[in-house]
Amino acid sequence: MAAPQVSAAQAIGEYLQSPDDLMKVSAFRKKLEKEKASIDARLKSGVKEQLDATREGLTKLLGTRNNVQVIKEEMQTVDRMCSDPQNVVSTFDQISRVSMVHRNFEQTEEMVNNLLEINSKLDVVEELLDADSGNILGPAPNLLPIHFHINRLEAFRNQTMHQAKKASAASRQKLARMFERLNKLIEDFETYIMELARNVLPLVRAGYPQVVVKLVKIVELEAREDEKAIAIRLVKKAAKMDAASKFKSMQANARIIKHYRSKATKVISDSIKASFDEAYARHQRDPGAFLNGLGWIYQDLIRIESDVVPCFPPSYEIHAFYIKEYHRTLNATLQRVIDSEPEASIMLDLHEWIKEYKKSMKELNVAPELLDPPLLGGEEQNLIEDYLKLIVKKLDEWSANLMKTEIQEFTTRSEPPEMDSDGLYGTQGAVILFQMVNQQIDAATESGQGAILARVVGEVNRVMRSTQDQWTKVVEAELKKQTEKPEEIVGGLAEYCIALANDQIKSADNTEALLGRLEPLVSEKYRTPINEKLNDAIDGNLDVAKKCIQTFIDIILNDLKPATKQLFQLPWYEGIMEQIVLTMRDYMADQSYINPSLLELLVEYLLDAFLVTYLTALANCPKLRIPAATARIKEDISTVFSFFSGFKPAKELEPYFEVVEMILAMLEASKSMAFLSFWAFAKVHGPCIPFVEGLMKARGDFDRSAANEVMDSIKRKVKDEGITDPPEPTIMKKITVQSTLSRFLRT
Repeated sequence: MAAPQVSAAQAIGEYLQSPDDLMKVSAFRKKLEKEKASIDARLKSGVKEQLDATREGLTKLLGTRNNVQVIKEEMQTVDRMCSDPQNVVSTFDQISRVSMVHRNFEQTEEMVNNLLEINSKLDVVEELLDADSGNILGPAPNLLPIHFHINRLEAFRNQTMHQAKKASAASRQKLARMFERLNKLIEDFETYIMELARNVLPLVRAGYPQVVVKLVKIVELEAREDEKAIAIRLVKKAAKMDAASKFKSMQANARIIKHYRSKATKVISDSIKASFDEAYARHQRDPGAFLNGLGWIYQDLIRIESDVVPCFPPSYEIHAFYIKEYHRTLNATLQRVIDSEPEASIMLDLHEWIKEYKKSMKELNVAPELLDPPLLGGEEQNLIEDYLKLIVKKLDEWSANLMKTEIQEFTTRSEPPEMDSDGLYGTQGAVILFQMVNQQIDAATESGQGAILARVVGEVNRVMRSTQDQWTKVVEAELKKQTEKPEEIVGGLAEYCIALANDQIKSADNTEALLGRLEPLVSEKYRTPINEKLNDAIDGNLDVAKKCIQTFIDIILNDLKPATKQLFQLPWYEGIMEQIVLTMRDYMADQSYINPSLLELLVEYLLDAFLVTYLTALANCPKLRIPAATARIKEDISTVFSFFSGFKPAKELEPYFEVVEMILAMLEASKSMAFLSFWAFAKVHGPCIPFVEGLMKARGDFDRSAANEVMDSIKRKVKDEGITDPPEPTIMKKITVQSTLSRFLRT
């Protein structure tokens, strides 16, 4: 079934499927032009080769036809000349028989002598062959004499065996046994010839180009003999068999076609393949060393052009043959490198090496058509994609295995967290992760291509973000277990959260250092995406670190729940803050194992969490015994202030506790002065009417009417003065005020 016709518009539509693709028109055009140029070059080369082969075949066919016709005519002439004397000379038949008998006597005598002398001749030739073949890279002084003698002995064997066709089977077997030694010698000589062909380049390097010349002469001579034998066989088919049988050359022709030229070229191809195989095997476990060691290719081609080419006839086109074979074998070997699934960096090395190869071959003036097909199908740019795919695969595998181990250690907590060289809690995960990251970044940097580096950084960001998301989920899950089923949870979660937070800060520092190292190496085009990706990864590290600190505080607050539930209840008046502070002090005892920047954040978060918990309890208390409550609040704040003073200077702590001072002022103010205390509070934190109203109604020294009177005055002033919430939310935004019914139910 014929393939459906695709119009130009349909073909273009495959590329331009969205408006954004219009921006890629120039790139598509270049790609299509490049593909067209490649196809045109291949078609041109293929057409030229086919035309040359066809032209050469036609020339040979015409020449062969002419030769056959000439031979046919000459044979017919000779046949007429042989038959005419029978009609002219009455005794010609007797003369012919006497002549034939005489010729048979001579041939028999010659054959007997040759059979008697064959072993002595073989002794001499075998000795010469052993001497030359013993040193394959030697001068081979006896090469041509050996071939000459073997050629004559082989011709004698062919003639003898041909004439013995009508002899008895026993006679033919005896002759075959007599020629076994000669057959073995011919095989050994052919092996030697092919071994010389295998070592053409080493022979030239050893200083014996004359051996190559001798080799070529032998190959050429054998090729001509092959052509003669083939031509005679064609004549036998074309001419009358009775006429053809009268010629000795035809009777004796039992030559075995040797095909030395094709065998020699195949052996040369095999030797090139063996050179590549040896180089590949030598560095099979180190493809980078293999690529770096391929400089011998250029050295070989230079030596071939200067020293090997003069040894061959122009018809061999030996230079082009060598270049094609080297290129073809190189292509197959590079494919083996890719199939071996090497490290990602090798893909980049291979991409760069192919670029250098093209440049070097151009400098050697190698015709482009000789380098067909292109290395790796001309799709070496796909190596970049393969490299990136391999990066993704390796990073995913490594990070998955790493996270599996790290999460298992984090959740089982069978051992205390490790300590790094600075004496801080930590794990090996952060170190290993950045070893992986730096390894891939360094490989991408060595490529010298900003696009590759930017894409690798993007993949690194993806992996880091994935690990950060996993850590966030793991921490949340472990905290949930801690709060919901504390009896099933393994201890040490707080310490491991600190260790994980330290790791995240360390990772952020490493990422920042990496960013500083990469920015000067790339242009503005790639600097921006690299900066965005790495800064995004840093933000992710800081988010996880904050999550760990918040989880640490949530663990503290969870342990404090029994105590914080009693805040502003009856037991509180007798003093429970010491118990709360003691619990916080126990958790903060590990402060020396926390990164200093995290410790500062931890103190701020813990202080904020305590104040929110304390003020929320105050906002929702049913009743306050004044002045006992204010006195207890002052004692509580003094105790807590003293505790946090161990982590922050007093001047830095005072702003945190100003809100408590303002609230105390509202609790201690008389009914007539309550608004002034509220005004100072509202200017900073906004009106917070539900909180203030709950506070006033909780005051034990105010009855309902007094509390309502104070609140009416406050609400009126808020409306008149237009008091609103501050631009920046304060801690009061975090205070949750329960409804009146909820507070009533707590009483």
